[in-house]
Amino acid sequence: MNKSLFNKFNPVSSKEWKQKIQADLKGADFNETLLWKSPEGIHVKPFYHRDELKENFSPIPSQPKRWDVGQFIFIDDATIANKLALDALQRGAEAIYFTAEQEFDIEKLFKNIPVENHTFYFDLKFLSPKSWKHPAFANANIHVLNDIINHHTQDGNWHNNLKEDFSHLEELLAETQTIFVDTTGYQNAGATITQQLAYALAHLNEYFNAFESKPAILKKVIFKVAVGSNYFFEIAKIRALRLLYTSLAKEYSFNADCHIIATPSKRNKTLYDYNVNMLRTTTECMSAVLGGADTICNLPYDALYHKSNEFGERISRNQLLILRHESYFDSVTNASDGSYYIESLTTQLAEKALEVFKDIEKGSGFLNQLKEGVIQKKIKESAAKEQQDFDKGEKVLLGTNKHPNKEDRMKNDLELYPFVKTKPRKTLIEPVIERRLAEKVEQERLDNE
Repeated sequence: MNKSLFNKFNPVSSKEWKQKIQADLKGADFNETLLWKSPEGIHVKPFYHRDELKENFSPIPSQPKRWDVGQFIFIDDATIANKLALDALQRGAEAIYFTAEQEFDIEKLFKNIPVENHTFYFDLKFLSPKSWKHPAFANANIHVLNDIINHHTQDGNWHNNLKEDFSHLEELLAETQTIFVDTTGYQNAGATITQQLAYALAHLNEYFNAFESKPAILKKVIFKVAVGSNYFFEIAKIRALRLLYTSLAKEYSFNADCHIIATPSKRNKTLYDYNVNMLRTTTECMSAVLGGADTICNLPYDALYHKSNEFGERISRNQLLILRHESYFDSVTNASDGSYYIESLTTQLAEKALEVFKDIEKGSGFLNQLKEGVIQKKIKESAAKEQQDFDKGEKVLLGTNKHPNKEDRMKNDLELYPFVKTKPRKTLIEPVIERRLAEKVEQERLDNE
């Protein structure tokens, strides 16, 4: 573009913009009319201007130069999981995120899989005594993940007890050198973005404290995050997480780079008018790309009520492929850098999360605050406020609390139970319960079909 074109226009200051907006408001109050406050306590302005910058923005550390199209696969039977992985890789997936709740046959799982050009994650939901130095991994990009604190928050108990669990994890880290922090449960339970970031940091800090004297086993940190529907805030959330991680890692003189796996939130997904879930997951994946996630695993539109199926998985994967090949979301790296709005959100979210993190540390740390029920109470308060907004129609889920199709019928399509399951039992702490906003409305509709 001919830059001389810009010489014909005088620059407009922030003050001049505000004066023009104020004139157009015809007497209405600028702050009351155009400013809104997010659940995180951030006042969002109608415009952002360079004049308001105190200093230039610094690049976000360890931003990836590319992102991988991921696919979730649950290992129930290693042979079936192998077929699913082969199919996903042939159809465009670049990373496979395996989840396992028990030991499995690695030979069967990796049969005929071209490991050299792909990334594989193993999210172990159990304590694994076996060695992960396997020949199949020799030339592969493998990440073996085990988050015992996440298990504790979700289940309410340790696998065995705190001491044994950390001992098992230390054995695993001696081979993998990878700390894994799964933050998705906080988002899916209704925590604000500030809380999610602060809890991610405090969660990780428990591992850093436990293994501070053994830095050789802490070469990589991987976060798993759930991405919600607040488009620009979610972009800023992932960027803020990298900033916060870098600050914490420097305090311990650990590796300042982290790896982020992103997946859409379950909290805003719906049973009725389920095709809208495709729109929700698309924008959430867009936030993940622009925020700088390393790997993105989409959520199938029918994941709430259908067992894993070829059609749902293919559609979810193709959403990411369309973003890459038809929407060119891989043409520019760090696309959100320099956006005054997103940069401002990133800074504010990081600062507010850091304040919450410091309060947690003053309160004896994350595990102690879980034991005392402080973390659970804070999340429940945030979730209750969001639920109240949904119930009043102020937070809209199209097709559910806004423009519902009352002719929809779902009772005969349920292969999975789509609501919170209650099973009273004795636990060490109150679990952090994931709950969707639409559950109560959907249960009433199912009862009335």
